[in-house]
Amino acid sequence: MNPENFLNLDRIIHEKGRLAIMSLLAASPELSFTELRDTLGMTDGNLTTHIRTLQEAGYVSVAKTYQNNRPLTTCLITSKGRKAFADYINLLEKIVQQSKPK
Repeated sequence: MNPENFLNLDRIIHEKGRLAIMSLLAASPELSFTELRDTLGMTDGNLTTHIRTLQEAGYVSVAKTYQNNRPLTTCLITSKGRKAFADYINLLEKIVQQSKPK
């Protein structure tokens, strides 16, 4: 097994909360903050922190609008984020394949 593969895992995505967010956003065109929070069972503060980290990396885009006179925050995965997520998944698959007994 090549230990370098583990070192190449994207640390931004690798944290379990951010991995869950990226997984949901990769499967949906966009999700509201509330949908993410409720699906993942995170607190507002925890989700905000993870989204901010992903946003700063350029992996997630956040839009703040209003719906029925109420604030609505939506998140979507960027093309950079989609590529980073695909690269992350491909590397994980490679690690799993190398771990299987021959």
